[in-house]
Amino acid sequence: MRQSIKQMRSELDPEIKKCMDDSITDTFLRSTSYTRSDVVLTYVSTGIEVSTERIILTALRDGKRVACPRCVDGSREMEFYYIDSLDELKPRTFGVREPEADPGRLYDCTGHPICIVPGLSFDRWGYRLGYGKGYYDRFLSRYGGWTVGLCYSACVQYKLPHGRFDRPVDRLITEKYLRLCDEIRPGRGGVKRK
Repeated sequence: MRQSIKQMRSELDPEIKKCMDDSITDTFLRSTSYTRSDVVLTYVSTGIEVSTERIILTALRDGKRVACPRCVDGSREMEFYYIDSLDELKPRTFGVREPEADPGRLYDCTGHPICIVPGLSFDRWGYRLGYGKGYYDRFLSRYGGWTVGLCYSACVQYKLPHGRFDRPVDRLITEKYLRLCDEIRPGRGGVKRK
Protein backbone atom coordinates (compact mmCIF):
# COMPACT_ATOMS: atom_id res chain seq x y z
CA MET A 1 0.00 0.00 0.00
CA ARG A 2 2.85 2.39 0.83
CA GLN A 3 4.41 1.92 -2.59
CA SER A 4 1.16 2.40 -4.52
CA ILE A 5 0.31 5.59 -2.61
CA LYS A 6 3.84 6.96 -3.07
CA GLN A 7 3.59 6.27 -6.79
CA MET A 8 0.16 7.86 -7.08
CA ARG A 9 1.39 10.96 -5.28
CA SER A 10 4.57 11.21 -7.34
CA GLU A 11 2.46 11.11 -10.52
CA LEU A 12 0.17 13.97 -9.48
CA ASP A 13 0.06 16.85 -11.94
CA PRO A 14 1.95 19.73 -10.21
CA GLU A 15 -0.87 22.21 -10.82
CA ILE A 16 -3.52 19.84 -9.44
CA LYS A 17 -1.31 19.09 -6.43
CA LYS A 18 -0.86 22.81 -5.75
CA CYS A 19 -4.63 23.39 -5.91
CA MET A 20 -5.24 20.54 -3.46
CA ASP A 21 -2.44 21.74 -1.16
CA ASP A 22 -3.91 25.26 -1.18
CA SER A 23 -7.39 23.96 -0.35
CA ILE A 24 -6.09 21.80 2.52
CA THR A 25 -3.97 24.68 3.85
CA ASP A 26 -6.91 27.12 3.68
CA THR A 27 -9.13 24.71 5.62
CA PHE A 28 -6.46 24.16 8.26
CA LEU A 29 -5.80 27.89 8.74
CA ARG A 30 -9.55 28.54 9.18
CA SER A 31 -10.02 25.68 11.65
CA THR A 32 -10.58 26.28 15.36
CA SER A 33 -7.78 23.77 16.01
CA TYR A 34 -5.39 26.29 14.44
CA THR A 35 -6.95 29.54 15.66
CA ARG A 36 -7.05 28.33 19.29
CA SER A 37 -3.46 27.06 19.27
CA ASP A 38 -0.41 29.11 20.15
CA VAL A 39 2.14 26.42 19.22
CA VAL A 40 2.21 24.62 15.86
CA LEU A 41 4.26 21.43 15.64
CA THR A 42 4.56 20.48 12.00
CA TYR A 43 6.41 18.19 9.66
CA VAL A 44 8.43 19.86 6.91
CA SER A 45 6.93 18.61 3.67
CA THR A 46 8.73 16.72 0.93
CA GLY A 47 7.65 16.66 -2.72
CA ILE A 48 4.98 13.97 -2.38
CA GLU A 49 3.41 15.30 0.81
CA VAL A 50 0.77 17.95 1.41
CA SER A 51 2.84 21.13 1.55
CA THR A 52 3.31 22.71 4.98
CA GLU A 53 5.35 25.74 3.88
CA ARG A 54 2.46 28.22 3.83
CA ILE A 55 1.23 26.90 7.17
CA ILE A 56 4.67 27.50 8.70
CA LEU A 57 4.96 31.00 7.21
CA THR A 58 1.41 31.98 8.21
CA ALA A 59 1.79 30.67 11.75
CA LEU A 60 5.02 32.63 12.20
CA ARG A 61 3.35 35.75 10.82
CA ASP A 62 0.39 35.19 13.16
CA GLY A 63 2.75 35.23 16.14
CA LYS A 64 2.48 31.53 16.94
CA ARG A 65 5.49 29.49 17.98
CA VAL A 66 6.41 26.94 15.31
CA ALA A 67 8.45 23.80 15.96
CA CYS A 68 9.68 21.23 13.45
CA PRO A 69 11.03 17.72 14.02
CA ARG A 70 14.63 16.59 14.10
CA CYS A 71 15.56 12.91 14.19
CA VAL A 72 17.82 11.96 17.09
CA ASP A 73 21.01 10.34 15.80
CA GLY A 74 21.34 6.62 16.45
CA SER A 75 17.70 6.15 17.44
CA ARG A 76 14.14 6.08 16.12
CA GLU A 77 13.21 9.10 18.23
CA MET A 78 12.64 12.70 17.19
CA GLU A 79 12.50 16.03 18.98
CA PHE A 80 10.81 19.27 17.96
CA TYR A 81 12.73 22.56 17.90
CA TYR A 82 11.29 26.05 17.56
CA ILE A 83 12.14 27.95 14.39
CA ASP A 84 11.75 31.59 13.32
CA SER A 85 12.27 31.05 9.58
CA LEU A 86 12.26 28.37 6.89
CA ASP A 87 15.90 29.34 6.29
CA GLU A 88 16.81 27.60 9.57
CA LEU A 89 15.87 24.19 8.10
CA LYS A 90 18.64 22.17 6.45
CA PRO A 91 18.47 18.80 4.64
CA ARG A 92 19.42 15.97 6.97
CA THR A 93 17.78 12.60 7.83
CA PHE A 94 16.30 10.96 4.70
CA GLY A 95 16.95 14.30 2.92
CA VAL A 96 14.20 16.03 4.94
CA ARG A 97 14.84 19.59 6.10
CA GLU A 98 15.35 19.74 9.88
CA PRO A 99 16.13 22.44 12.46
CA GLU A 100 19.37 22.63 14.43
CA ALA A 101 19.53 20.75 17.74
CA ASP A 102 19.67 23.84 19.95
CA PRO A 103 18.76 22.91 23.56
CA GLY A 104 17.45 26.44 24.13
CA ARG A 105 14.90 25.99 21.35
CA LEU A 106 13.66 22.51 22.24
CA TYR A 107 9.85 22.22 22.34
CA ASP A 108 8.97 22.47 26.02
CA CYS A 109 5.42 21.05 26.09
CA THR A 110 3.93 24.43 27.10
CA GLY A 111 1.04 26.36 25.62
CA HIS A 112 -1.84 25.04 23.56
CA PRO A 113 -0.24 23.01 20.76
CA ILE A 114 -1.56 21.50 17.57
CA CYS A 115 0.58 18.80 15.92
CA ILE A 116 0.34 18.30 12.16
CA VAL A 117 1.04 14.62 11.58
CA PRO A 118 2.29 13.30 8.23
CA GLY A 119 0.85 10.16 6.70
CA LEU A 120 0.69 8.40 3.39
CA SER A 121 -2.89 7.46 4.17
CA PHE A 122 -5.46 7.93 6.93
CA ASP A 123 -8.73 6.18 7.57
CA ARG A 124 -12.07 7.71 8.53
CA TRP A 125 -11.30 7.31 12.26
CA GLY A 126 -7.93 9.07 11.99
CA TYR A 127 -5.60 6.07 12.08
CA ARG A 128 -2.63 6.52 9.78
CA LEU A 129 -0.30 4.68 7.50
CA GLY A 130 3.09 6.28 8.03
CA TYR A 131 6.43 5.66 6.38
CA GLY A 132 7.22 2.63 8.54
CA LYS A 133 10.01 4.06 10.71
CA GLY A 134 7.92 4.78 13.82
CA TYR A 135 9.26 8.26 14.61
CA TYR A 136 5.83 9.89 14.93
CA ASP A 137 4.32 6.89 16.72
CA ARG A 138 6.93 7.24 19.46
CA PHE A 139 6.48 10.99 19.71
CA LEU A 140 2.68 10.83 19.77
CA SER A 141 2.75 8.27 22.59
CA ARG A 142 4.10 11.07 24.84
CA TYR A 143 2.24 14.03 23.32
CA GLY A 144 -0.97 15.25 24.95
CA GLY A 145 -2.21 17.99 22.62
CA TRP A 146 -4.43 18.12 19.55
CA THR A 147 -3.42 16.36 16.34
CA VAL A 148 -4.43 16.84 12.71
CA GLY A 149 -3.63 14.82 9.62
CA LEU A 150 -3.35 16.39 6.17
CA CYS A 151 -4.08 14.03 3.29
CA TYR A 152 -5.38 13.91 -0.27
CA SER A 153 -8.89 12.42 -0.36
CA ALA A 154 -7.80 9.79 -2.91
CA CYS A 155 -5.40 8.41 -0.26
CA VAL A 156 -8.01 8.09 2.50
CA GLN A 157 -9.06 4.50 3.25
CA TYR A 158 -12.21 3.31 5.00
CA LYS A 159 -10.22 1.32 7.56
CA LEU A 160 -6.49 0.83 8.10
CA PRO A 161 -4.91 -1.85 10.30
CA HIS A 162 -3.65 -0.48 13.61
CA GLY A 163 -2.36 -1.66 16.95
CA ARG A 164 -3.78 -0.83 20.34
CA PHE A 165 -0.97 1.66 21.02
CA ASP A 166 -1.43 3.55 17.74
CA ARG A 167 -2.76 7.05 18.31
CA PRO A 168 -5.18 8.34 15.67
CA VAL A 169 -5.37 12.01 14.77
CA ASP A 170 -8.21 14.13 16.17
CA ARG A 171 -8.88 15.92 12.87
CA LEU A 172 -8.38 14.90 9.24
CA ILE A 173 -8.26 17.52 6.50
CA THR A 174 -8.40 16.75 2.78
CA GLU A 175 -9.03 19.02 -0.18
CA LYS A 176 -12.73 18.07 0.14
CA TYR A 177 -13.53 18.05 3.85
CA LEU A 178 -12.51 18.40 7.49
CA ARG A 179 -13.43 15.30 9.51
CA LEU A 180 -13.75 15.37 13.32
CA CYS A 181 -12.29 11.90 13.82
CA ASP A 182 -12.26 12.02 17.61
CA GLU A 183 -16.02 12.62 17.65
CA ILE A 184 -16.97 9.72 15.36
CA ARG A 185 -14.45 7.11 16.53
CA PRO A 186 -16.23 4.13 18.16
CA GLY A 187 -15.84 4.29 21.92
CA ARG A 188 -13.52 7.30 21.72
CA GLY A 189 -15.87 10.15 20.86
CA GLY A 190 -15.56 13.58 22.35
CA VAL A 191 -12.10 13.23 23.88
CA LYS A 192 -11.13 16.64 25.27
CA ARG A 193 -7.56 17.84 25.10
CA LYS A 194 -5.82 20.84 26.58
